[in-house]
Amino acid sequence: MLAIKKIYMDYETAPVGVSHMPQFAWELVSDKKNVKQKSYELQIAKDADFTDLIYNSGKTESEESAHVYVQGTLENAKRYFVRVKAADGEEETLWSDTASFVTALAGANGEWEEGAPAWKAPFVSAETDDSYKNASKGTYVRGNFEIKKEVKEAYAFTTALGLYQFYLNGRKVGEDEMTPGWTSYRRHLLYQTYDVTEYLQKGINGAGAMLAPGWYKGVMGLTKARNNYGDQTAFTMEIVVRYTDGTTESICTDTSWTGCDSPVVFAEIYDGETYDANLEIPDWSKAETPSGNWKPVQLVFFDTEVMRAQYAAKVHVMDRIPAKRIFKTPAGDTVVDFAQNMAGRIEVTASGKPGDVIELHCFEVLDKDGNVYLDNLRAAKATMKYTFAKEGTVTWHPTFTYMGFQYALIVSYPGEPKAENFTACTLHSDMASTGKLECSNPLLNQLHHNFLWGLKSNFLDVPTDCPQRDERLGWTGDAQIFCRTATYLMNTYTFYKKWLRDLEVDQTPEGGVPHVVPNIEEGRTDGNWLLSQGPHSAAAWADAAIINPWTMYLMYGDKDILKRQYNSMKGWIDFMRAHAVDYIWNYKLQFGDWVALDAEEGSYFGATPNDLTCTAYYAYSTGLFVKMAKALGKDDVAAEYEELYSKIVKKFQDTFFDAEGNMTAQTQTAHIVALYFQLTPEKYIEKTVEGLKKLLAKENGHLVTGFVGTPYFCHALSQNHALKDAYDLLLKEDFPSWLYQVKKGATTIWEHWDGLKDDGSMWSADMNSFNHYAYGAIGEWMYRAMAGIEADPEQPGFKHAVLYPRIGGNLKYTEGNYHSIYGNVGVKWEVQGTQILLTVQIPVNTTAQIRLDQAKAVVKSDGLTFTKAADYMSAEAGSGTYHIVFEQ
Repeated sequence: MLAIKKIYMDYETAPVGVSHMPQFAWELVSDKKNVKQKSYELQIAKDADFTDLIYNSGKTESEESAHVYVQGTLENAKRYFVRVKAADGEEETLWSDTASFVTALAGANGEWEEGAPAWKAPFVSAETDDSYKNASKGTYVRGNFEIKKEVKEAYAFTTALGLYQFYLNGRKVGEDEMTPGWTSYRRHLLYQTYDVTEYLQKGINGAGAMLAPGWYKGVMGLTKARNNYGDQTAFTMEIVVRYTDGTTESICTDTSWTGCDSPVVFAEIYDGETYDANLEIPDWSKAETPSGNWKPVQLVFFDTEVMRAQYAAKVHVMDRIPAKRIFKTPAGDTVVDFAQNMAGRIEVTASGKPGDVIELHCFEVLDKDGNVYLDNLRAAKATMKYTFAKEGTVTWHPTFTYMGFQYALIVSYPGEPKAENFTACTLHSDMASTGKLECSNPLLNQLHHNFLWGLKSNFLDVPTDCPQRDERLGWTGDAQIFCRTATYLMNTYTFYKKWLRDLEVDQTPEGGVPHVVPNIEEGRTDGNWLLSQGPHSAAAWADAAIINPWTMYLMYGDKDILKRQYNSMKGWIDFMRAHAVDYIWNYKLQFGDWVALDAEEGSYFGATPNDLTCTAYYAYSTGLFVKMAKALGKDDVAAEYEELYSKIVKKFQDTFFDAEGNMTAQTQTAHIVALYFQLTPEKYIEKTVEGLKKLLAKENGHLVTGFVGTPYFCHALSQNHALKDAYDLLLKEDFPSWLYQVKKGATTIWEHWDGLKDDGSMWSADMNSFNHYAYGAIGEWMYRAMAGIEADPEQPGFKHAVLYPRIGGNLKYTEGNYHSIYGNVGVKWEVQGTQILLTVQIPVNTTAQIRLDQAKAVVKSDGLTFTKAADYMSAEAGSGTYHIVFEQ
């Protein structure tokens, strides 16, 4: 039976706050094979009964069930309802379940593009004297308004300078946390949309917000500067109310609002939060006049031209993890253990009396003696503190901070703490899970767990490097390296789309890309050596401007992201071209193969020369840009940059290979990028692979690579007839290896291969995160090679997949699943003697090429016709589930 399982609008199932007509997609399911859509009918209406249509496609002959664009007139602050039915020529589905989306605010001229909204409401602040400039405290702002008629629907549009939580009539609105997130505020600020119909009441209503410094004015960045974007927190709100009589009213923040200090007496991203219940104001956001020292608010000017609507991927509490144990350390400290490294906050329950204090210090690891280890937090205090105002039992958590932790040191607690009194609440951007992978090796399963939790810990509105120390920055290198792995694990489309907008607005006028995005360090050196050397445009870091959009295009098949990022991408290529010398690219500070193990003693910079790594990325990014220009139909641009690409490749080959075909840099990373970026002369590929294998053997089969070489190591081997070597590398269990960390008890990915040494000592104190996802980029190889789930660049987004599981590693089985925009792509292989049992699942309305690794004969083809290729047999298959048996 043919049916529609799910509808997507801009890759989300229920976006709230869209500022343009979204693109549509739907997921089809069927119990038959080789099913392709022949036609569809899509309707969009103002009502759930679909009597008031704004769009009706009628029966449309089309195979497309994704990236469907429609024309229609949208209104401000309105919920629209969507349904679709489809046919395959033999069957027609019923109408799908109804989906919906909510519009944000249109632009000044009423246009519906992703531009600035026609914002009416001023920003109001409770910080009205000079003392606020260096304050870390929280504030309240509030105001009343009257609803005189029967409400049909109402939507609130809110944002802040600083962090905020929004309240109506005493209730927190929505489930969002850490809003409005972290952006380059003066160039890009997101506002949130909430359906508040059920929050309003006839008569007088109370509205309000709690505010805190957050990323906006708190202490942040390598220089530990304050007031990076401004020095005054402020809140803005517009509620659009649509009445049953057809009239509409806007309710905005204004000078009638008042403000005062909140019970949050201290809140900083790095240092945590202190809450004094003595300062609570009961019913502060209700309509009744509350107690407290309320004063008129001050209006704060902000250029609303940079504001954009956020329709999804907002930060939520995603997991609730009970404490596993409470124990005493050898030093006598009482510690809570959650048995999982993570990012978020702790919810604690305690009974106390006035003046009692709950105080916890969050941290990642124990030292070699089993004691509390805080040194790798550097200056971050990561402390949460609550003071009781009256006798009773409270359940409390911080609101305007987050910590990276597995453990918490109990500094103060009334009574005897028990494990059931503590719950860890993880915080990250809300993204649907899309990937699963399991195999017969439990260590690899734990590795998968670890890089998944690396994502969950570091995708908190921005792809950060680590969640625990006084850094937590959006390093572009980490984001680029991990991007493909992340897109297998979760639906990261909206998340990266937002972050790439920040990257674009933070580019220099010449096209340079900052080391961190948002670029909180812009214009600062403050004695910081790194920033003084060059605050932008490092190869492999800045190339996120190219590689991340390309990855999204591959995984989602979406040209919109290429259109949005086109100027940014071209700007970065042109920056490299402008600063290259005879096609060799190198510029100011380069990180090179960062923290590679072949670095000189005491250095973070790997042994591979910067000229080589920079020029390799110059070629790679230029080549990807050519492909994206072609995808956009920009043939003239593609031809120009294809010529540039050819010249860079020739220069790379002439410079970094000698006359005998040996690489001039005898490092693992040099060989890896030459192979994976396809920069090796054809006649020297085999020699380069052998050279890499020799360098690997020299290290007894271990890697000594850093940020540049590690992500591509296994690919460079498995794509060049060295699959066994790739598996052997992955499966190493001693230092340095991925599984060394696993065997040491890691639950996330470490920053350094030996963050925790064999003797229990630490790599260092100054830069030693145990939750740093970059090396989790191995996940990409596990999905693409082990499970064999690969996107086809010619038909991206898994419209046509390449299913090529690489059998090896003494694994008995591997099962991988990736939930694409079309549905689940699944591969499972099992070894039974000399035979491989292969099961593949191909979504409706898609096709795939199935490749059988090292197949000698096909025993069971399940109706498919396999032909012999160089190293495998292959068959083209339509949708459905196939069971194949072959001899290896």
